[in-house]
Amino acid sequence: MADSSKTEQATPKRREKARAQGQVARSRELPGVFALAAVAGVTALMAPIAITHWTTLYRDTLYVAASGNLDSNGPVLFWSAVEVMRWLAPILLAAMAISAFSGLAQGGVNFAPEALALKFDRFNPVSKLGQIFSPVGLSNLLKSLLPFGAILWIAITVLRTHWEKIVLASNLGLRVFAGFVGSMVLELTWKSGLVLLCWSAVDYVLTLRKMEGDLKMTKQEVRQEHKETDGNPAIKSRVRQLQRAMRRKVLQAAATATVVVTNPTHYAVALRYETDMSAPMVVAKGRNLLAEKIKLLAKEHGIMLVENRALAQALYKSVEVGDSIPAKLYQAVAEILALVFRAQAEVRKAEAARSSRNASGRKTDGASQRASGPSVASPGATR
Repeated sequence: MADSSKTEQATPKRREKARAQGQVARSRELPGVFALAAVAGVTALMAPIAITHWTTLYRDTLYVAASGNLDSNGPVLFWSAVEVMRWLAPILLAAMAISAFSGLAQGGVNFAPEALALKFDRFNPVSKLGQIFSPVGLSNLLKSLLPFGAILWIAITVLRTHWEKIVLASNLGLRVFAGFVGSMVLELTWKSGLVLLCWSAVDYVLTLRKMEGDLKMTKQEVRQEHKETDGNPAIKSRVRQLQRAMRRKVLQAAATATVVVTNPTHYAVALRYETDMSAPMVVAKGRNLLAEKIKLLAKEHGIMLVENRALAQALYKSVEVGDSIPAKLYQAVAEILALVFRAQAEVRKAEAARSSRNASGRKTDGASQRASGPSVASPGATR
């Protein structure tokens, strides 16, 4: 009886685990049916030449027997072996090939070492008897009896249909009788094969449904598998917190940069250089969203942005945060720093000139105010 708590469909991981254990939906009857069809088909193709070959074999055998040459090393055994192999080899090869193809078509190639592992409980006769007389074993027995019963009914129907000819078969010639028996066998074969094919399809559907039911999971099993696959939510939350803290640290370090080299859209590398440093140092770097944040922070703090695609990619891929740039990038970085320092010097010079103009303007205004101060009237002027 199926577990009512297993309401969730099997996850891909559960299916992979079941496949590794050898649990694949395959009908055991289907390869047998296709093998039987292959045997019948090859036999039908070889039947037209059968009479000629066997007649020749019997004639040669009787001739050798009449001559008295029946030694163990004589030609009779060789001829018989060749003729048997000529018939059996194509039939067996076709049956094996079609049977293997039908098995592969159902579940593909599946090598399951766990299913081949030695388990001593498989050799326990008590458990085997329990499986045979269990409800599952009895249901499998009944399922096997159903197609057998259908084939038996077909055989009885064929015999009843041709009963009059069977009764009068003694009056028929050898060739006519052989053709009559062959037609009966052919009719019984294709009808039985059709029954077995339909039953194999039904058996495959039932096997697939049973396997899907066995692979169903409870909600707790699904949650547990998600935890094992994606990690514990608490750990994931802690990882996200650490990532956010790292991004904040990167942005704080980017605020101390001298220049930011961009890709311009995908990469951003913040470089810092002081006169007491042996070489410029990468204080922050980022891609995509983090690169946009670094560029936005640089604009807010007045840090110069320089677009250099090749240098930005080389710095991002070859230099870690906190490390100095390699010697092969000195020249390219030096050119950028020289440009930055010239721009900063020009800005400082412009600010100094503006400050001096403002200061001289304030002094001139003060002097003019003192020169045009309020005048005091003399006493004689009032008279």
